[in-house]
Amino acid sequence: MRHHRAFALLIALLILLLSGAALAQAQPLSLPKVQMSVGGGEGDWVGALRVMALLTILTLAPSILLTMTSFTRIVIVLSFMRQALGTQQSPPNQVLVALALFLSVFIMQPVWSKVHTDALAPFMAGEINQTVALERAQEPVRAFMFKHTRQKDLGLFIRAAGAQRPKTRADVSTWQLIPAFIISELRTAFQMGFMLYVPFLVMDMVVASILMAMGMMMLPPILISLPFKIMLFVLVDGWNLLVTSLIESFQ
Repeated sequence: MRHHRAFALLIALLILLLSGAALAQAQPLSLPKVQMSVGGGEGDWVGALRVMALLTILTLAPSILLTMTSFTRIVIVLSFMRQALGTQQSPPNQVLVALALFLSVFIMQPVWSKVHTDALAPFMAGEINQTVALERAQEPVRAFMFKHTRQKDLGLFIRAAGAQRPKTRADVSTWQLIPAFIISELRTAFQMGFMLYVPFLVMDMVVASILMAMGMMMLPPILISLPFKIMLFVLVDGWNLLVTSLIESFQ
């Protein structure tokens, strides 16, 4: 019985193959044709250049976010906060980065609004060219970076570039301003991180002293102090205080 079923199945497959081959001979398979051409009027080239400019901006967006906004300070302070608590990977990196990202968007919102109003919207409307749009877009971003850059850090890169001492802010190159801004942000972030570490360090020292006095030297102090640090952080509404301090540090 099994042999008959196998033989019948084999015959059915052969019929399907033969019918498919006959259908292919009767109706040959045709592939769709794709044609590519380069040309067009001046408007087409302008549109293509705008698309290329947009793609370039999207490619550089992560670098711009990390170097020319408040993201650097925020993510470093949040990392210090996690280390001071001693919670290892809680909150996870994804949560800290997402919080730092949205806080950066909130803090930089006035700057981006001015960039959109003065540069992006007129450029998309065809009222100004690309050069003027870039110059207008730099002004609010440079003003933000100048506000949070130390003169000492800025002077370092001006001297390293061999440039003359600028008389006004307009004489300072953006490529000199960006690394100076990053160094200033790192310094401010580490200062805030130190202030965050102090109360938790004192608590660790107190717990270590108590354990030593009780003769429990083999018990890690952080294992005992961790619940108390978390409880203290929750009782004082630590996340609210931390985010408030971060926002006010940019005002």
